[in-house]
Amino acid sequence: MALRALIFDVDGTLANTERDGHRPTFNSAFEEVGLDWHWSEKFYGTLLGVTGGEERIRYYAEKYDPTTLARPDFDQLVQRIHELKTRNYQRLLTAKTIPLRSEIGHLICEARTEGVRLAIASSSKRENIVGLLQANLGPTADTWFDVIVSGEDVAAKKPSPDLYLWALDKLGLPARDCLAVEDSAHGLAASLEAGIPTVVTVSDYTLNEDFEGARMVLHEADSLTLDQLRLWHATAGAA
Repeated sequence: MALRALIFDVDGTLANTERDGHRPTFNSAFEEVGLDWHWSEKFYGTLLGVTGGEERIRYYAEKYDPTTLARPDFDQLVQRIHELKTRNYQRLLTAKTIPLRSEIGHLICEARTEGVRLAIASSSKRENIVGLLQANLGPTADTWFDVIVSGEDVAAKKPSPDLYLWALDKLGLPARDCLAVEDSAHGLAASLEAGIPTVVTVSDYTLNEDFEGARMVLHEADSLTLDQLRLWHATAGAA
């Protein structure tokens, strides 16, 4: 059974975007709208159990700032914060301050050269996904991917399998012909529910999560090559 497509998560998988990108740009957005919120590196890790930027803002208000939650313009405030955060994040990407994780760029180029199709299944916004790819791999890098499914395309984000099911549908491939590359337990749950064998590349924020069911669990210093992925995919088919 040949490996025909790789489906990548983005945040934490392609790059340490949560720590180095999303968190500081949320903090900048909070300042711009006059909120005294500040999410430290450690605290932000606890918020990652909530999938989606706007969802994270709402969760924080519900749990830690009921006064802001009760504002009559709260829904508009959430949208404004997220718009500002996205703008600030794009500035970081343009400045090329968020590099891809070690070997990920090489893996993407290797797969493309050898005819393995590429896809993205991420809860992030599409412009953030495209911006990260273009900043690190070139201005047309998003076109290397046959499918880019973002959180804007589905009603339910990870751990729901909707993103992966959509990606499989657009690829026109059965789950068994693909391999997902994830970094979190939420992402792993989503890909496994969609029936896709999955390799996990652990990020700073997911070191202690449960990855039962993953084909392999790797740390950032571990190598990740297309030959390895093909081997793990073949093992999945034999299981």
